[in-house]
Amino acid sequence: MSNNRVKDIKSTLLSDNYYVLKKLNFNYLMSNGTWVNQMREVYNRGDGAGVLLYNKTKKTIILTKQFRMPTYMSDNEDGFLIEICAGMLDKDDPEACIIRETEEEVGYRIKEVKKVYEAYSSPGVLTEKMHFFIGEYSDDMKVSDGGGLDVEQEDIEVLELNFDDVVSMLHKGEIYDTRTIVLLQYALIHKLLD
Repeated sequence: MSNNRVKDIKSTLLSDNYYVLKKLNFNYLMSNGTWVNQMREVYNRGDGAGVLLYNKTKKTIILTKQFRMPTYMSDNEDGFLIEICAGMLDKDDPEACIIRETEEEVGYRIKEVKKVYEAYSSPGVLTEKMHFFIGEYSDDMKVSDGGGLDVEQEDIEVLELNFDDVVSMLHKGEIYDTRTIVLLQYALIHKLLD
């Protein structure tokens, strides 16, 4: 890291219970030439990958539904979100990660995916960079019911939905997950299922 507008970084570990939360104090050179001291909390949970699985013949996509405690604590009445298949990178690359996660979460053994974006999820507080993929699936790729891993206490409902119905849900504001919105918009712009 090299930025001549940042100096004297002091890091304090606040938590490493599951991921790493640090408090950072640093001096920052403002655009007007003034140095100011700033404090930020930075949560390092690693990077992730997500995929929009689509079937051109059936005009369907695979999504998941699962409980998300932070949304429940905010304003999501039941805490459930409809999302793309996604997961955190272990020690593998994003492509290998999302192929593995697809089989674990939704039960499809896909052979290839296409990377379409990578972006920071919430750059004001998270170090996480998401890697966005699309991938075609077919019925013969189904190898299990999916649902996630018991050891990770995942409880994932697999949804195979008509793409037009999902677009309608998107326009009605029924899909709240940013990653899912990004890939649905990609599918619309690039006419993946036309």
